[in-house]
Amino acid sequence: MKKKLYTTLLTSLMMASAVSAQAADDLLHVKGKLANFGDSAVVAYGTFGGETKQTNVVLKDGTFDFTLPMKEVSYVQMATPATMRDQDRTRVLVVGVPGETLELTGDMKTRYDTGGSKFYQQYHEVNLMLENSSKEMQEYSMGIQKRLDAGENRKQVMKEYREKAAEIEEKAQQRMLDFVKQHPDYEASAVVISFLEDVKKMEQAATLLTPEVQNGRMKSYYSFFIDRAKQRAEAEEKASKAQATGVQAPDFTLNDLAGKPLALSSLRGKYVVLDFWGSWCIWCIRGIPKMKEYYNKYRGQFEILGIDCRDSDEKWRAAVKKHDLPWLHVYNPENSKVLSDYAIQGFPTKIIVGPDGKIVKTIVGEDPVFYTILDELFGKK
Repeated sequence: MKKKLYTTLLTSLMMASAVSAQAADDLLHVKGKLANFGDSAVVAYGTFGGETKQTNVVLKDGTFDFTLPMKEVSYVQMATPATMRDQDRTRVLVVGVPGETLELTGDMKTRYDTGGSKFYQQYHEVNLMLENSSKEMQEYSMGIQKRLDAGENRKQVMKEYREKAAEIEEKAQQRMLDFVKQHPDYEASAVVISFLEDVKKMEQAATLLTPEVQNGRMKSYYSFFIDRAKQRAEAEEKASKAQATGVQAPDFTLNDLAGKPLALSSLRGKYVVLDFWGSWCIWCIRGIPKMKEYYNKYRGQFEILGIDCRDSDEKWRAAVKKHDLPWLHVYNPENSKVLSDYAIQGFPTKIIVGPDGKIVKTIVGEDPVFYTILDELFGKK
C-alpha cells in the first residue's frame, strides 16, 4: 500500500514537473534594474509581422521582474508611458526568445546591456559587435554635419559623403558577416541577419549558420527579415522605374484644404515638388524649417504640393495649421492609388516635377541633397 502510494506520488510529481517545464518553455522571463527609467513601463510584444500584445509593469527603484507568455521568437519593447504618447524616447527594444531569461542592466541616460541565460549572453556579444561596427559611420556622419554647419560647400561635402559612406557601410556589413562565420553555432547570430542590407548578404549569413540554428527556433525570425528584404527589393525596383528622371509624373486629383479638387496637371508649366509626408513622420516634421527657408528663398520659381499620407483628415489639417505650412496641400485617402502609382517606399519622399510634367529627381528621406538640387535649379536665375 505504501509502495503504491509512493509510486502514485512520484508519478504526480513527475507530471507536475513536466507541466512546469512545458509552461516555462512558453514564457520569457525578464528581470533587471535600469536607472533613470521611471516607476512604470508599458511592455509591447509580439511575433514579427504579427499581432502586438501589451501589458503594464511596475518598477521599484528601477528594478523589475516579470514574465511574458511567448511561444515564438518575438520582439519586446519596454517603454515609459510618456514614450508611448510620443513625449519621450525612453525605451528598450530586444528580441524575445521563449524559455529564456533576459536580464537588463544599466542607465537609460547612458547605456544598458543585456545578459541572462545562454541565448542572452550570446545576444550581448552580438549587440557589442553591432555597436562597434556602427561607430565609424556615426563618427564620420557627425564630422560631416560639423563641416556643413561650419559653412563648407554643401555640394562638395555631400558628394564626398556619398562616396565615403558607402565604403564605411560595406566594411560594417563585412564585420557582421565575419561574426556569423566565427559563431555559426550561436542562436543569437541569426539576429545579425536583420541588420544586413541586402538579400544576398542575408541569405549568405543564413547559410553560414549550423543546421541546428538554421532549422531551429530562430528560423521564423530570420526568415521574416529575408522575406521582407525580398519584397523591399522588388518594391525598390518598381520605384526606380516609377520615380526615374524623365518619367512622366502620373497625374492625380485630390482634395485641398478647402475641400476642392486639385489636379497635378493644373500646375503644369512650373516646377513642382511633390512632398509625401505625414504628421506622424518625425523626419518630415524635422525638415519643415529648412523647407520653409527654401520655399521663401526661391518663392515664385517653384511650388510645393504637400501630399498627406496615413493621417486622418483632422490630424492632417491640424498639422498644417500647427506648423504653419504656406504651400499647397492635398489629402490622400486610404483608397487612393497615388502612393502605389509613385511607388513610395519611405517618408518623407520629395519628387521634383519639371514644367513639362516629367520627373526631374526623387529624394527619399530628409536628405540635404534636395536643397543642393534646388540651388542648382534656381540659384542661377
